[in-house]
Amino acid sequence: MIAETGLAALWLAASLALLQLFLAFAGLKGGKPELLAAVRPAAVAQGLLTAIAFALLITLFLRSDMSVLLVATNSHSMKPWLYKFAGTWGNHEGSMLLWVTVMGVAGAAVALFERALQRDAHMATLGGQAAISLGFYTFLLFSSNPFARIAQPPADGQGLNPLLQDPGLAFHPPTLYLGYVGLSVAFSFAIGALLTRQVDAAFARAMRPWVLAAWVLLTLGITAGSYWAYYELGWGGWWFWDPVENASLMPWLAATALLHSVTVLATRDALRAWTIMLAVIAFSMSMVGTFLVRSGILTSVHAFAVDPTRGSFILALLAIYIGGALALFGWRIGSVREGAPFELVSRETMLVVNNLLLSVILGIVLIGTLYPLMTEAFGHKVSVGAPYFDRIAGPIALALMIALAIGPMVRWRRDGASAVGKRLLVPAAVGLVAVAALAAFAWGRIGVLPFLGLVIALAVGAASIAPLWRRNLLRTPLFTWGMVIAHLGCAVSLAGMACDSAFTVEKLVAARPGDTIQTAGWTLRFVQIMPVAGDNWTALQADMRVDRGGTPVLIRPQSRFFASPPTSTSEAALLTRWDGQLYVVLGEEVEGGRWQMRIWWKPFVTLIWLGGVLIALGGALALVGRERRGWLMKWRARRALA
Repeated sequence: MIAETGLAALWLAASLALLQLFLAFAGLKGGKPELLAAVRPAAVAQGLLTAIAFALLITLFLRSDMSVLLVATNSHSMKPWLYKFAGTWGNHEGSMLLWVTVMGVAGAAVALFERALQRDAHMATLGGQAAISLGFYTFLLFSSNPFARIAQPPADGQGLNPLLQDPGLAFHPPTLYLGYVGLSVAFSFAIGALLTRQVDAAFARAMRPWVLAAWVLLTLGITAGSYWAYYELGWGGWWFWDPVENASLMPWLAATALLHSVTVLATRDALRAWTIMLAVIAFSMSMVGTFLVRSGILTSVHAFAVDPTRGSFILALLAIYIGGALALFGWRIGSVREGAPFELVSRETMLVVNNLLLSVILGIVLIGTLYPLMTEAFGHKVSVGAPYFDRIAGPIALALMIALAIGPMVRWRRDGASAVGKRLLVPAAVGLVAVAALAAFAWGRIGVLPFLGLVIALAVGAASIAPLWRRNLLRTPLFTWGMVIAHLGCAVSLAGMACDSAFTVEKLVAARPGDTIQTAGWTLRFVQIMPVAGDNWTALQADMRVDRGGTPVLIRPQSRFFASPPTSTSEAALLTRWDGQLYVVLGEEVEGGRWQMRIWWKPFVTLIWLGGVLIALGGALALVGRERRGWLMKWRARRALA
């Protein structure tokens, strides 16, 4: 009865979404407050029902109920409990139920906790959220039922893709989905504002926490996914420009632009049209990502669906939602009054430049991702890989970092070019020192882009802490600390990327037990190779003692075999030091009892993920700081009235 109860909860939630949509727009059009009063309870009940349905699916996976088709095809009774739990969303149907659940819970949160919007805008926002949810309920119930039964259950399941059997599965997809759905809330806010013609600072202040939370979660999800792929796939890289990787990057780029734009609107009442358009684009990119992953047109670890009819369904949803939103934007944007003016030399201008550069990078990534799919549809296979993205997007990304360094140095509304130049003297001096040092010690050894990346990273690092100069640090607002830490995180990540590109040393060897390998100052002694067994896998493990003039450390790269489903994987051995990581992958046995090994020394590569964590931490501090400030202002106002 668990599966049937979960399916019934989904049908009830879909019915409530339809009711919520009707109540919101009928109540707004007819001016009937009695209908609008029922919108919030419908949204809360819908969120509760989706949470119940998802909890029941988790229960089915934990119990290994092989009478449910989804469990039988994506789980196994011998799997560790963590992978049974996380395996709930490690497939198409389960991941879509997670999407719908987060969307329903987010709608309930908007209904319960949002108090800054005027009533009509709030109801229109909840109606927009119900409309989005209704499309995904339809997709889930008619095309991707997660609770479908099997007439004759198998003795055991087929198991989970071994590449997904990692703790990263428990963290990476949920954080991405929370980010995607946060962008759906921002999209609903934008639709509600257009319908009620309330595009103003109050609307932006209400939307900003949702955008900021979505952006933080997307940052964490992308950072975790990058590190997971880095150590799990055994290829030594941290970003492959895979179309499905790009599917998460594109919403993040749009969300970053939206975050800056909504902040300007909330604090300075400017960039109204920009904010609405970016809210539409950000959710559009998350929908494009959903289409890529679940359409069956891609072959990837991340791509779950293989049924093209599902892709057609999502493409139809994409056309309806995004096409409708753009049509509404074109229809109503003329009624949106122009925001407060600002001068050419101002922080608002720098944020516009920031948004333009982010939009250009987004366009480059989108074209590079979709172009091979379009040419393949016409019978021509074209590969667009790292060289395209590095050469085209790389210089623009460096220009974006320069804009990031300058932006906080410029005052709001109006500033003087000479005054801005004086504030930039210290970051410029740091950049010049970096140029001199790199020219002296690394000239001719690294490429132009890594060279510029290191220089700009150091300059941005210096500029990022400029807002703290001559301030009482104890009285500095949390959101200012958040901006400083997030911008510093960008500099740290850029430095890690540049170091990895410039200074990585790779060595491919075929060694016997007892051999010694020298590379990049490291000594690796191949001690032995032996069989080992895990919970649901067997492996050949190489024991290697490595040192760099100190105490030897034992590392153990493995070549694993999973029986259900039959799959071989490589488990890289990573040794982390303050100045980088030693990365060793065990390959196949060749003639003479030798084993292939791939060894990398990657200086300061961990800065990439440290920077990602700092960016997310900065966003979280800004979110807490803004919300705390708003709560204090309301509390003081109530106290003054009392």
